[in-house]
Amino acid sequence: MADRKPIESWLTDMDGVLIHEGVPIPGADAFLKKLRESGKPFLVLTNNSIYTPRDLHARLTRMGLEVPIESIWTSALATAQFLDDQRPGGSAYVIGEAGLTTALHDIGYVLTDHEPDYVVLGETRTYSFEAMTKAVRLILGGARFICTNPDETGPSAEGPLPATGAVAALITQASGKKPYFAGKPNPLMMRTGLNAIGAHSESSAMIGDRMDTDVLAGMEAGMQTFLVLTGLTRPEQVEDFPYRPSQVVDSIADLVDRV
Repeated sequence: MADRKPIESWLTDMDGVLIHEGVPIPGADAFLKKLRESGKPFLVLTNNSIYTPRDLHARLTRMGLEVPIESIWTSALATAQFLDDQRPGGSAYVIGEAGLTTALHDIGYVLTDHEPDYVVLGETRTYSFEAMTKAVRLILGGARFICTNPDETGPSAEGPLPATGAVAALITQASGKKPYFAGKPNPLMMRTGLNAIGAHSESSAMIGDRMDTDVLAGMEAGMQTFLVLTGLTRPEQVEDFPYRPSQVVDSIADLVDRV
């Protein structure tokens, strides 16, 4: 088997890798500093579609982590890029927050509930029965069903919250139509991200804390994969999956010297 090419670009998940419950994980600042100093292209990824890259940049800065706006890639941006490739200048009925609506506005999409080309479902803390009902009826009327990501729950201080994947299941049951998910573990999110920074999968690596999203998407996109044990996947769970990461490390701190 041929040796892998040296890593020239890095993609890393955010929650569970760089931060945990709003606090930087030890080593995250050093890793990002090393990346910035190296001049290598990199992206910080998140399946959360609530925030714009500018919002996330501000939040990370407040935590002491410096990530340029152009180095943040969200499932909302991946969804917008996908729709722009599929049907430029289209229209969509959107359930989601500013991260998603801004991304769609920026590619020239019209947001409407009148015969839209797509129903686009993203993350929001205020899912309404009225909005979900409208989505079901528009899909039954011919709109195509797209979701930013398949995550079924999201974190909060009080405990797990229903997330996009759970609401998508409700709409699917009511409409009989399954959505296309643009975010992880779809390797599309990785490939569009790599294209955005002019990188190639053969010389890129993906760092994540989840075997079922980060590692799977990175592997299917053709990248080297690193699993950190500071997030959701525990060491004893790694062998439960039919695929493996390129390497398992304790935390992002163990990868500073790899940059």
